[in-house]
Order: sequence, then structure tokens, then C-alpha cells
Amino acid sequence: MKTTIVLLATLALANGSSFASEKKPASPKTETCEKGLPPGKYSEKSLYRLDATWTSDAGKELKLSALQGRPQVMALFFSNCQHSCPFIVADMKGVEKALPKSVRSGVDFALVSIDPARDSEEALRAFRAKHELNAKHWRLLRGSPEAVHELAEKTGFNYYPGSTTQFAHSLLIFVLNDSGEIIFKQSGIGNDRKELVATLTRLVSKK
Repeated sequence: MKTTIVLLATLALANGSSFASEKKPASPKTETCEKGLPPGKYSEKSLYRLDATWTSDAGKELKLSALQGRPQVMALFFSNCQHSCPFIVADMKGVEKALPKSVRSGVDFALVSIDPARDSEEALRAFRAKHELNAKHWRLLRGSPEAVHELAEKTGFNYYPGSTTQFAHSLLIFVLNDSGEIIFKQSGIGNDRKELVATLTRLVSKK
């Protein structure tokens, strides 16, 4: 009996020392926004993590991650808006015009419809033509109601039907950095654009 106990104790000690000598795998290093994320890897705050597919007014399908690599000035809108949306677009065009030429060429603009039932590709193209939005730096996007709801939730944008053809909604313009994180948000219309322009200038100058 004593021999058996001694033998078991010896085996336990041998196994214990074997486990203790094994090297534990090193914990993976977590990339941070400050250090910069590898291409295609996004932080928890990035809109580019959203997996929905959108369609541009040119008929091209894309995910929001296709916007990565350049600062984006973005707003949610609908083309048939009879109240604030034209002013939001005018504010965005004012920002574009106010940017120094060296900065302007490095910034893109995106308008995402909250009314996909009526904002067809044709309707978005007509809106682009009416407001003279150049195709090189402006994207007009439409998606499913679910995709719109998810994006609105992530950006803090509120909207609900105000009538059969109109929506009551937030008045927001926000800036995304190269990785799709919202780093600046402006509420209302007709605001002083200096801070927004300064934010974009800093982003482009970092490159």
C-alpha cells in the first residue's frame, strides 16, 4: 500500500513539473487606433465593420469599407426632402469649397438615403445632377431598410415617417477618418464650418 502511494505521488510530481515547464503561448498584441490598424482591420467604433451591401447611383454595389483610406464627410438624407436635406447638402458643398485645394483633393463626401423605397438609382442620379455633385468625390448610396436602420443607430441619427412622403430626422454631418471612425459630428444647419474644415485639414495633413 505504501509503495502504491509513493508511486502515485511521484507520478503527480513528475506531471506537475512537466506542465510547469511548458511555455504558455504569448497573448496576442491588440492593435489600437492610436497605433493604426492594419488594412482591412477595423476598431469596434468603425462603421466599416458593418457588413451591409449598398448600391450607388451609378449602380455599383459596395460595402462601406470601400470608402477606407480617405477621410469622408457623410450625411444621411432623402432626395425628396422638402425641408432640411437641401441645406445639409449645401453645407457639405460649402465645406468642400472652403477646403484648401491641397486638402480638397484628399477628401470624399457620401450621402446615404434613408428612403430606399423611393430613392432609386435614377432618383439619386437626378439629385446628383440637380445639386451638381461631382462623381469623383461624391457618392450617393441606397441600401435595404435594415442596413439604413443599422447605420442610423451606429451614427446616432434618428428618423421616422412624418407623412406619406416625408421624414422627421436628425440634422447631422459627420466626419470619418481613414478607418471609418466618427471623429467629428456637427448638428444643425448653417453652422460655422471652420472646425469641420480644420478637422479635415488635420486628417489629410497626417498622410
